[in-house]
Amino acid sequence: MTSTAIDPQAITDQRTITAQHLINGQWLGEADTERMNPARPGELAALSPSGTAEDVDAAISAAAAAQPAWAALPAPARGAILIEAGNLLIERQTAIAEDLVREEGKTLAEAKGEVKRASDVLRFFGSLGWAATGEVLPSGLPDTTITTRREALGVVGLITPWNFPIAIPAWKTAPALISGNTVVIKPAELTPLSATHLARALQDAGLPAGVFNVVHGKGRVVGDALARDPRIAGLSFTGSTNVGLGLQEILNARRARVQLEMGGKNGVLVLDDADARKAAQVVAAGAFGLTGQACTATSRVYVTPGIRGAFLDALVAEAAAYTAGDGLDGGARMGAVVSRQQFEQDQAAVRTAVERGATLLHGRYDGDPNGPLFFPAAILTELPFDDAAVTEEIFGPVVAVLEVPDYEAGLAAINDSRYGLTAGICTDSLALATDFAARAQAGVVKVNRPTAGLDLNVPFGGVKDSSTNTFREQGRSAVDFFTWGKTVYTGV
Repeated sequence: MTSTAIDPQAITDQRTITAQHLINGQWLGEADTERMNPARPGELAALSPSGTAEDVDAAISAAAAAQPAWAALPAPARGAILIEAGNLLIERQTAIAEDLVREEGKTLAEAKGEVKRASDVLRFFGSLGWAATGEVLPSGLPDTTITTRREALGVVGLITPWNFPIAIPAWKTAPALISGNTVVIKPAELTPLSATHLARALQDAGLPAGVFNVVHGKGRVVGDALARDPRIAGLSFTGSTNVGLGLQEILNARRARVQLEMGGKNGVLVLDDADARKAAQVVAAGAFGLTGQACTATSRVYVTPGIRGAFLDALVAEAAAYTAGDGLDGGARMGAVVSRQQFEQDQAAVRTAVERGATLLHGRYDGDPNGPLFFPAAILTELPFDDAAVTEEIFGPVVAVLEVPDYEAGLAAINDSRYGLTAGICTDSLALATDFAARAQAGVVKVNRPTAGLDLNVPFGGVKDSSTNTFREQGRSAVDFFTWGKTVYTGV
């Protein structure tokens, strides 16, 4: 590894940034991987290094050495650093968001919202430094007091995706750090700058060297080394189901803790008593916002016969308003697709569905195949329930709309999936909304609200192949994954 200095002001002043590893407080590694702007062909967005197993070893060694002192620091002092880092993200919000747009493709408004979310997450968990972490309980024995406490796991690994490249690292990092753990994170290869901004904010807020370490590179190299190292006491992963399940096998083999948040094929049920226009707005926001590149995005809709025509008309009108374009241009409501590979996956999903007999109501693509990665909001109908466009995750602005005869059939269709992340219903019936909330097989249920979009103070996670369905992310319960419980009996 080579050590070179990064000018702190470059983080906010330079348009193109060279990302580096952060190991034991030093910025290391020679950048050799180019990341191009998906909205502007030929424009370089970032450079980053290709990490090795040796880099991971060095980062874990630094984290292991720093962990005892970090855990011994009073929790309010740890929290103060997180709060200050959150404040720094807000001070740098515009510059960070612009870099996020260039490397990920989303709109500037979405990127600014994500930076704000990361800031709020850091400040929320920072405030937990002042919160109680245990209980005082009665004992059946005389002159005995029982207390409980939470202990840090030690060194934890984080593997994060490209679609929320600063928010997801923040909502994994913050509960890990406030709990007294030290961290080694592998950010997504496509979005190295966002992790750099988070690391810089934590460093500038006073985080000691070695407490937070970043290693860039390929998952099969860096991620695999993280998962296999016996010093990693727990690993939190967000990404594809296939990769997540493979990591689970590795971690389970050595009885390390593992947290997985994986794929989704999120359904919404629209009933006859719903307002067609409002339901279309709910579905469009969930399906086309963030270019459909969210694990919580709406990708299948089941509609009862009485509202089907009005709903489809309204949804087509909504889709037309989601114009795709450069996220730094004010006119774009939907940003670019993140990569050529994802763009071709979106195209293939629509094209093959039409070849199988589906009707494309909106979203025909006839642009330059070598141009910007702008993909239109797509609506498919007239598909069988077992069509791949209905059952397989696409991860793009593509939604399938199918008809069901009644509520019970719609609920059954929602639950007929290998995934169970989010589910929604549009209805004016309190009774049906309550029943749906109880019976929908999903970790998050939305009533008359888009499936995408989450509050940071409440638990988040799925069931089935969407999650390990053990420890939840976000909210106060997020610290449960990063700690273990101890019970203490004290006699007098």
